[in-house]
Amino acid sequence: MEALKIIGHEKIGKFEFMGIEGGFGEGKKAMLVRDIALIHKTDIRTINQTINRNRKRFKEGIDLIDLKQITVSDLFMKLGFTKTQWGNAKHIYLLSERGYAKLLKIMDDDKAWDIYDELVDNYFNMRVAIKENKPAIVNQERLKIMKDNSATRKANMLYKIAMATESSSSKENLLAKAAEVLTGEMTIPVMKQKEYSAKDIAEELNTTANMVGRIANKLGLKAKQPGHNKYGRWANSKSKYSDKEVPQWLYTDAGMKAVKKELEK
Repeated sequence: MEALKIIGHEKIGKFEFMGIEGGFGEGKKAMLVRDIALIHKTDIRTINQTINRNRKRFKEGIDLIDLKQITVSDLFMKLGFTKTQWGNAKHIYLLSERGYAKLLKIMDDDKAWDIYDELVDNYFNMRVAIKENKPAIVNQERLKIMKDNSATRKANMLYKIAMATESSSSKENLLAKAAEVLTGEMTIPVMKQKEYSAKDIAEELNTTANMVGRIANKLGLKAKQPGHNKYGRWANSKSKYSDKEVPQWLYTDAGMKAVKKELEK
């Protein structure tokens, strides 16, 4: 781990927090979860729980460092912790800009991204360029970050609208537009078809799952294992009698219609 340097209390707009350099590379800015919680008006426990639930998404030493596990014992005083706070804490996370961005993606709200915009402009990479007297880099990076964040928010809005619509064609178009906003390419996603178990179809058609299976076998609806066709696909399902997985045929709408047609004869 790169040696930590406490650069004092930072005041960015209305946000005040402990400024830290190092940990993730020379001159790289970092933030304690304690300060992130204050900025977002929540508690440390909530932020830590969010990180722990998504721990596999954070790369150790790149996105996140648990100071409690690796730092010298006297660092807590420089970071503004009491000996009791340091001793009682299970984790004391330090996040890089990349780690903070991942946390915000998980939190996923406009307020969080607005806070991120201000911190990036005035605390993370921007300050390095300012110290080096490179205004052109500052302006270019600021515009790039603003553009990227705007695209992410727009794509997220399109995705939420798509998930709320009942029209498959509208959903496809909205998801394709969201992909275009993020990637610059119009990609038509393959929509996942609704699938039904024999029990689902039996309840829908007022019959038994056993009868659905017999009709499917009679009509030859099922593909050879482990294949699929327009009537459905084979999937592994946990047996209710043991921990073993057993093959189960899942029906598509076409499969349900074929069974219904046969029942109505």
